[in-house]
Formats: sequence, C-alpha cells, structure tokens
Amino acid sequence: MARKKLIVDYNKIEQHVWQLAEPLAAQCGAELIDVEYVKEAGSWYMRLYIDREPPVDHALCEQVSNLVSEALDKDDPVDEAYFLEISSPGLERPLRRASDFSRFRGHAVVVRLYSPRNGKKEYEGLLCGWRDGAIIIKVEEEELAFPEEEVARARLKADI
Repeated sequence: MARKKLIVDYNKIEQHVWQLAEPLAAQCGAELIDVEYVKEAGSWYMRLYIDREPPVDHALCEQVSNLVSEALDKDDPVDEAYFLEISSPGLERPLRRASDFSRFRGHAVVVRLYSPRNGKKEYEGLLCGWRDGAIIIKVEEEELAFPEEEVARARLKADI
C-alpha cells in the first residue's frame, strides 16, 4: 500500500507561532513584526522579527528568545528540528497590518505582487495608506491601489 504524502501548510505554522509569540514579545515591550518558517541549506529556521522604540538590542532579542523558546517547547507546533532566531526587521521592515500602513504613511515603500500588472511585479512609491482592503501608493504623480489579495509582500524602502 502506498503511503499518503503529508503536505504541511507552513503558513499555518507561522500563524500559530505568531499567536503564541505576539503576547510574549509585548510582555517584553516589543511588537512582533513578522514570523518566517523557512528551509535554507538543509536546515529549518523559525525567524521572528520584533521592533520597538528605543531600537531593538541584543538584550531584548535574548529576552524574547528565552520566552518564545520555552513556549514553543511546551506547545511543540513543529515536527522538524529548527533554529529559532529573533531579530530586528531592519530598515526595510515588512508592512503586514492595516496599522502599519497608517503608521508609515509618507514613507518610501516597495510593493511586490503575485502576478504582474502592466508587465511589472514590483512597484516603488510613497505610501498613502490603506483603503478598502488595498495598499495605496503614489508612483510619480499617480495613486495606485493594490488589493490585499494581489500583494505578495510590502516593505519599507530604506533611503540610502
């Protein structure tokens, strides 16, 4: 009898870890920005990105790591062995929530689409905000709306 292949929805794992880690990060005075569960060079990595003012430092990452590690050990949502990493999202932090699009209004952003629009999958512009389930950015003099379901990723663009 052939064995059925089990397909794991890693998006569900990321969502589960988000729900577990968000209050723990908040307990340390940080905001959970993103969760990634990825395989690189044969090893699995669970990466959590946190932010706060004043900026994230090593002590904060260690504090969040200890709390999240303990919670993940108890909850055990992942079958594979993995490395847990906690860090700052950096200058080009992802934008994931409606509140992010309000908070960073007027900042330079990059919006990456699942499918091309007018031959392009990536747009850069100034963030105008979030309206009716869409990210609004100004590209040159034109406002463009990108519905949530078309957007693969949105992030700040560092001014370097």
